[in-house]
Amino acid sequence: MSSFKKAAKTAQKNHRERSQLSSRSHLGLLEKKKDYRLRAKDYHKKQDTLKKLKQKALNRNPDEFYFKMVNSRLQDGRHRWLKKDDPKTEEQELMLETQDMRYVNHKLAVEAKKIEQLKSTLHLTDCGDSRPKNKHIFFTDTKKEAAEFDPAKHLDTHPALLHRTYNRPTTAMLESQTFPGTAVDEEVVGTELQELSKLRRKKYKELTQRIDRERELNIIAQKMQGKRNQHDKGKKVLVKGETKESAAVYKWQPARKR
Repeated sequence: MSSFKKAAKTAQKNHRERSQLSSRSHLGLLEKKKDYRLRAKDYHKKQDTLKKLKQKALNRNPDEFYFKMVNSRLQDGRHRWLKKDDPKTEEQELMLETQDMRYVNHKLAVEAKKIEQLKSTLHLTDCGDSRPKNKHIFFTDTKKEAAEFDPAKHLDTHPALLHRTYNRPTTAMLESQTFPGTAVDEEVVGTELQELSKLRRKKYKELTQRIDRERELNIIAQKMQGKRNQHDKGKKVLVKGETKESAAVYKWQPARKR
């Protein structure tokens, strides 16, 4: 019976929906049933969403709290998570991503050796705040002697060397030229001292930079070691969070070993 109905429909005429009349072409395309179904489906979907939201608003508890309330903000109609401060600097992030522990330890050993070499050649007396605060006080018997007192003559050295608190040669040493860069002529002595002072400041600047570099490498090594320790088994508790100056500190609960 069903096959007969299908065969009968083959001879039927296909009724098609008419298009928009030419006199109404300014109104646009004529809506067909399939277009109406799509529009109706979208309309009812939006109405159902609004109905659910209204119901949620009615059933809302004013004492409810979610962490997302304080960790997100509404921007352009969307909830966005607040960005937290990154505890790593750009250099630390780059080293953690591209280098391994062995390389960091190697660079740390190189920097420590360079620092020891610089410290062995420098006296560390003219390096910023490390200059001694003590003063050299001379006592005289009368006020006249105090007014005529000449520290260079009393210390038996050149006047240009009075500011030095270390390695201050005497006049006899300058005359005998027992070390390079000394001469009796004041202009020559002053020029040599300026060059030596400039070289010393350059060395101190290099020493300061290498000390800072060693400190950064130490922080990177600690953070890398901390990440490796996190893979260890056992319960652990975060004692101190990670910062730009130190790695995270964890405390593991004691476990009985067999």
